[in-house]
Amino acid sequence: MSNNSAFANLPAPPYYVVVFTSQRTSGENGYDTTADRMVELAQSQPGFLGIESARSEGGFGITTSYWTNESSIRAWKQQAEHRIAQEKGKERWYEHFEIRIAKVERAYGQQQQGNP
Repeated sequence: MSNNSAFANLPAPPYYVVVFTSQRTSGENGYDTTADRMVELAQSQPGFLGIESARSEGGFGITTSYWTNESSIRAWKQQAEHRIAQEKGKERWYEHFEIRIAKVERAYGQQQQGNP
């Protein structure tokens, strides 16, 4: 586990990951506020384990959210406020996006010793 807050603090597998890759449109158009709200809302959902996200200057982004099981993922997809954000995303925030869901069977990593 890492002390770096950009990394999700996850349990030992198995668990599920939702990988959301996207290309943003130009302009903010309320995106940042909604994105922050979706993270806050996801964190309150049963089965949520963590989230990691990165976006390039060119607008390409990858967000991974981690869940205990597939039913938790389905419930999140159907959550009312999240559904509204999904529609806004399709209409104004994303030129293209892909969603992939997978079961994590193994996970490992390394944290450099001595780094803050």
